Amino acid sequence: MKRSGPPRPDPAAFIQAYLPISPVPATPEILLHTAGPASGLWRLAGRGEADPAPYWAYPWAGGAVLARHLLDRPEVVAGRRVVDLGAGSGLVAIAAAKAGAAAVTAVDVDANAIAAIGLNAAVNGVNIVAVAADIIEALPPEETDLLVVGDLFYDSALALRVMAFLRRCQASGIEVLIGDPHRAYLPQKELQRIAAHAVPDFGEGRGSGAVQAGVFSLVSNS
Repeated sequence: MKRSGPPRPDPAAFIQAYLPISPVPATPEILLHTAGPASGLWRLAGRGEADPAPYWAYPWAGGAVLARHLLDRPEVVAGRRVVDLGAGSGLVAIAAAKAGAAAVTAVDVDANAIAAIGLNAAVNGVNIVAVAADIIEALPPEETDLLVVGDLFYDSALALRVMAFLRRCQASGIEVLIGDPHRAYLPQKELQRIAAHAVPDFGEGRGSGAVQAGVFSLVSNS
């Protein structure tokens, strides 16, 4: 009889125990539970092919540049209803809430990310609705003024799906902002850069120095 492995720990309890709270280098106003070499993250994230990669455990450059932009330009989100797509750690959602957004929803496909977002929001004293869902094949979210997207252009197939969704959002009257350090599948011909910052890009938890990342809006199709 095949023995099953040990049960996976409760995500929130694991994150609190093994991912220490630290300021984000590009946005020290924000604190996040962040994985380190001794976190043993595989115990929570899993090692199977079907297990989603634990992108939520680190701040990435696209999220960092968007968060910096929103904190520096609070008028972009003040009083608006914001959705953070592929929210990961919740960095951008937290920045939006700190900058005065009326309501913030963070969406991610990984249930562990949802647990992290809840903890990170509490650490920063902000209210965020965290939703575990894949919404990019769905209709644009209702009651949304601004959709923010960080670091979702690392895979060709995903990039195509994301852009199709963003175009639907744009057509429905939702403003879209993208944060990205010019990854391979960023469709730059369809975007207009509106800001740039040098921010760290952690990749799997290993700091790799600062990269030049941009904040982009969608070029109009009309």
